[in-house]
Amino acid sequence: MTNEPPGSELSAPSERSVPPRMRLLPWSTPGDDRPCFLITDGGGGPVSDLADGIEEMQLAIGEELLRHARAMHADPKVPDREFRFLSRRLSEALDDALRVARS
Repeated sequence: MTNEPPGSELSAPSERSVPPRMRLLPWSTPGDDRPCFLITDGGGGPVSDLADGIEEMQLAIGEELLRHARAMHADPKVPDREFRFLSRRLSEALDDALRVARS
C-alpha cells in the first residue's frame, strides 16, 4: 500500500506504457476551420477508427477524381467549366491526402 491518493494509479505511467501522441484528425472545427487533434497512445479506439475510415474514404475519392481527370483529358470535347469544377475537387482531394500524409 502507498500513501498516494485514490485514483492516482490511473495517471501513473507504467513501464510498458506508450507515451501519448497527438494525431491530426481528418476534419476541422466548424466555422473557423481549425485543425482537430486526438491525444492517443496508438492503441486505437472509436475516434481513431472513425478517423481511419474517413481518411480511407478521402483517399478513395481522390483516386476516383484522378480517374475522371484522366478520362476528361482524353476527350477534347470536355467544356472548360467541367475542367474548372474537376480542378476544384482535385484540389480538395489533394488537401485531404496531404493532411493524411502529414498525420
